[in-house]
Amino acid sequence: MAELKVLIPREEIAKRVSELAAQITQDFAGQSVIFVGVLKGAAIFLSDLARQVKLDATFDFIGVSSYGNRPTPQKELQNGWDSTGEVKLTKDVDQSMQGKNVIVVEDILDTGLTLTYLKKLLLAHQPRSLKIAALLDKPSRRKLPLEGDYVGFKIPDEFVVGYGLDYAEKYRNLADVCIVPRE
Repeated sequence: MAELKVLIPREEIAKRVSELAAQITQDFAGQSVIFVGVLKGAAIFLSDLARQVKLDATFDFIGVSSYGNRPTPQKELQNGWDSTGEVKLTKDVDQSMQGKNVIVVEDILDTGLTLTYLKKLLLAHQPRSLKIAALLDKPSRRKLPLEGDYVGFKIPDEFVVGYGLDYAEKYRNLADVCIVPRE
């Protein structure tokens, strides 16, 4: 595999996560929030974000998988991959969301299919409010009209890894967000 190219260095990520945490703290001043991390990619972002929010905050996790004939990792890297739009819940939240301020935490807002599904699912829990925090936003790939409430960075249509994002389950632990070159 070719050398990874840093798209967003760790220092910029840390600064932006701090800014998002300050905004969330301000928006929900005097209230509590539940962060719902979308497994597995959002785990690192959720951890860093939650530690900087100056509120009574708890977190939970939810898991989903998208369906479609997923190509091999190499072909996905070359040509991308579009799911059929069918999303399946693999792990539900463990606590009640009713009457609570819920912030869904996702690594990347891409086509909007997964987050639209999760938003509908979580609204059925009757939260007081439901917001979306995404580290990355790739608006050029959007299939459904959906915007994040707290967005770290808008990025071009590149295959990215690091800071929770993976390529065939590798590179999640990188501190920077990097582009995997399409050879």
